[in-house]
Amino acid sequence: MTLEVPISSSLEGRCYRWELTNGLTLLVVDNPAVDIVAARLFLRPGMLAEAPHQWGLNHLVAATMTKGTHQRSAQAIALAVESLGASLGTEAAPDYFVLGLKAVASDFAELFALASELWRCPSFPAAEVALEQQLTLQSLRLQQEQPFTLAYDQLRQALFPNHPYSVSTLGTPASLMNLTPDDLRAYHARYFCPARTVVSVCGRVEPERVRDWVERCLGDWQAPVREWSLPPLPTPLPPTAPLRLVRPTHQSLVMLGYRGPAVHTPDYPAMKLLSTYLGNGLSSRLFVELREKQGLAYEVSAFYPTRWQAAPFGVYLGTAAANTRLALEKLAAEMQRLLAMPIPEAELLTARSKLLGQYAMGKQTNAQIAQLLGWYEVLGLGVDYDLEFPRLIRQLTPEDLWRAAQRYLRQPWVSLVGPEAAVMAIT
Repeated sequence: MTLEVPISSSLEGRCYRWELTNGLTLLVVDNPAVDIVAARLFLRPGMLAEAPHQWGLNHLVAATMTKGTHQRSAQAIALAVESLGASLGTEAAPDYFVLGLKAVASDFAELFALASELWRCPSFPAAEVALEQQLTLQSLRLQQEQPFTLAYDQLRQALFPNHPYSVSTLGTPASLMNLTPDDLRAYHARYFCPARTVVSVCGRVEPERVRDWVERCLGDWQAPVREWSLPPLPTPLPPTAPLRLVRPTHQSLVMLGYRGPAVHTPDYPAMKLLSTYLGNGLSSRLFVELREKQGLAYEVSAFYPTRWQAAPFGVYLGTAAANTRLALEKLAAEMQRLLAMPIPEAELLTARSKLLGQYAMGKQTNAQIAQLLGWYEVLGLGVDYDLEFPRLIRQLTPEDLWRAAQRYLRQPWVSLVGPEAAVMAIT
């Protein structure tokens, strides 16, 4: 027997939630706008299950999951997907692992059967693992040429020392090359199980038929839930001196970073709105003040990724090397201005409209809807958060944002990347 729980949703259709007898969670939205069905298979805990010597393991699992099963070769899998005119791919994230697929409605059942085979019994061929390790090493080298990535790496290593959040999902060169196909198989055997899996489907479907397809493909899957706990959050390194990285460039990247709250905390919506207000788009405060009015920035923005545990919150700008000190002073002054008093109501309304508009635009396709609802479920928020998040954003006042800023944005970590004379002169 399965449990059927109709869930209210802001989407045109309804979202239905079932829990199969083996513990797998299924979400289905009937959205008949187009004849395309999209699905996501999510797994917790993602990169949070990696030890330091295994960083990059989830990425390598994602990169090689589609390269072979106990029944099919990589070529056979690719031909099966292409023959349907469909798409199928994987992604490793800090808090989850996901396999995504999309096909016309008439081919969805066949494609989902293939995805289920990949999810349950990937073979991780040694040759494919070795190839992906080399490709990932190239990607890591390319990252070292990007000033933002370098500054962000310094920042998150200070905010989350020796924690999975401190490194790229690609891992490090040393940890990546330390991995073997047996490590990938052991990780799959330990964490891939029905109770950790969320399947999210959206498209022109009959929910009960989708439930039947999932039951046929995954209902007989039996795998134990092995014990696992979140890694403890480390104490950040003291923000006593700037973090510096010298690069022979003509510009500098100046970044201020903070440890922000996790997605489950009451302050999460306020910090999302603050990030939008500060650095999202041409009307954002930092863009207007530092680029348009003062001409200091080639680029300027803010970031605050959604995280299961604490999340980095940051603002940054790229500037001419000669302006490094001035840019840092002006960026810090804007953050101090945010702490000094609540933002004007009119500016809050603009930021709120922008955030809610972008949120609505992010639910235009079946793939986006399947991603969003499955992501909420795997983060433990539940699909009702699709309604809850906009409601919480609409309720926020300037005083709410000011209190959140006071709580999280008082003491920044400074991360600098640029030519030696510019970044080493900053004390």
